[in-house]
Amino acid sequence: MSLSFAHLLLVLSLLLTKFPSFTSSSHDYQDALSKAILFFEGQRSGALPQDQRINWRANSGLTGGYYDAGDNVKFGFPMAFTTTLLSWSVIEFGDSMPPNELRNAMVAIRWATDYLLKTVSQPNRIFVQVGDPNIDHGCWERPEDMDTARTVYAVDAPNPASDVAGETAAALAASSIAFRSMDPGYSDTLLRNAIKAFQFADSYRGAYSDNSNIKDGVCPFYCDFDGYQDELLWGAAWLRKATQDDTYLNYIESNGQTLGADENINEFGWDNKHAGLNVLVSKEVIEGNMYSLQSYKASADSFMCTLVPESSSSHIEYTPGGLIYRPGGSNFQHATSIAFISLVYANYLARTSQAINCGNIYVTPTTLRQQAKRQVDYILGDNPKGISYMVGYSDYYPQHIHHRGSSLPSIKYYPQFIACKEGSIYFNSTNPNPNVLVGAVVGGPGEDDIYEDDRVDYKKSEPTTYINAPLVGALAYFVANPNPS
Repeated sequence: MSLSFAHLLLVLSLLLTKFPSFTSSSHDYQDALSKAILFFEGQRSGALPQDQRINWRANSGLTGGYYDAGDNVKFGFPMAFTTTLLSWSVIEFGDSMPPNELRNAMVAIRWATDYLLKTVSQPNRIFVQVGDPNIDHGCWERPEDMDTARTVYAVDAPNPASDVAGETAAALAASSIAFRSMDPGYSDTLLRNAIKAFQFADSYRGAYSDNSNIKDGVCPFYCDFDGYQDELLWGAAWLRKATQDDTYLNYIESNGQTLGADENINEFGWDNKHAGLNVLVSKEVIEGNMYSLQSYKASADSFMCTLVPESSSSHIEYTPGGLIYRPGGSNFQHATSIAFISLVYANYLARTSQAINCGNIYVTPTTLRQQAKRQVDYILGDNPKGISYMVGYSDYYPQHIHHRGSSLPSIKYYPQFIACKEGSIYFNSTNPNPNVLVGAVVGGPGEDDIYEDDRVDYKKSEPTTYINAPLVGALAYFVANPNPS
């Protein structure tokens, strides 16, 4: 689709005048990338390795994996999504990462995949969570001191867990691609278990949070609010990409409508995979002329049009400062995931010199990249407060993040046990957190761009793994392309 130069300039000028600009020096995307990956070391559960770089942490828990946020629970659903997005970041933009950061990213992925392999190691069973969140959230204690119930939640066939098993299949399939050239044997193991996880997901259909023995432990934290159907398609799409097996192609083709692939919901995150699914599958349409999947590309185009304020189909909300905003808290998860898939889709389109017809305007890959850059730059400091929402990046960043390990004295310097309620004085303290969780991106400001650096306000001040995972990919792109055109 060719565009006149004048028309292109008009679209770009409209976008530039829509949002205010904030004075800043150019960002050090490589430094931000390094820190975004380092954050995952602060979230580790299990026995820490000798090369652990966030050295105020120590051993905790037994089986590895990540704590999802500022608590001490291992939730399988968001952990698997985090793993999928970290892997996708490496698949798409690993070539843009400095070699040492690519290595660190692969280490971060493996810390998760080693754990996810354990969750599907028993026939017809998937482990979906470790830790009782209702008890855990009633305590403010270091992960190294955990004395709360470490309840293990598992789903056994024929009970359903299509959402967690489907996302786990996606995570293992995506990571198998990321590891393929570096560790073929491990890659094969990941793929073999991805196939097994998908079979469980598809054979026993339903949401994991509908199981009576699971619901009280996962809801309302990581309930399946949006249905399990998207995870089935998402898992199949990643298995198609990993195997090139037509079985998965046929699955995506034949189940698209019945499983709601054309639902154009304007978000992409741990609970709703539709936008990412449509972008991922569109690659075969754009680059491989797989027209039987055209409906997925149409949905991807439609999603991208909703992001452009000048489009007649725009319905994404932005703050006055230009941040993508959705209610519900932890808003940066939307900004980072949408920025990431915008960059991925822009790359797919650019390889074949395509643009998107949004009715009243055409949207080019450059437009998508500049929109993504605005979201990333907002996080790094180009916002009305002039604050970096990434801890440790620049000189002005949140000091009171909602994170137990960061806010309590390090066990390295204060080895005495701090019990469940004894940590409350640190939770309520107005002092800055004593341990800097480098690379953590907080939940972010409200719809008015206002952010109070308040540990109690977890919706704004709590970091999560699934905020950082897609940001790793976006930052890697901007390391190589700081001024996209």
